[in-house]
Amino acid sequence: MIEIKCIVAVVERGKADKVVESAKKAGANGATIFYGRGTGESEVKKFLSIHVEASKEIILILTEVDKYKNIMKAMVEAGELKKPGTGIIFTVPVNNLIGLHHREEFED
Repeated sequence: MIEIKCIVAVVERGKADKVVESAKKAGANGATIFYGRGTGESEVKKFLSIHVEASKEIILILTEVDKYKNIMKAMVEAGELKKPGTGIIFTVPVNNLIGLHHREEFED
């Protein structure tokens, strides 16, 4: 069975296309982008004295575990995610994946 990770990145509005393009060049097969709104903006500004835009783009990428580090590295660089207030990125394990025809079939 192939081990899969989901890369989740929350970036500033308008940056997702650039981040996804870099992820694809690093080996990602595709991505899902959707919009969100953060709720902690005023608390962050109050304590860290930095501006954080409430509107966000959320990127989801499913990838094999042996590819995720290169993809994440490319996404961090493209989104400048090491700079304060630019976004976050993390992974979660994926279990019971159904619906991608090129993956192994789910077994009961």
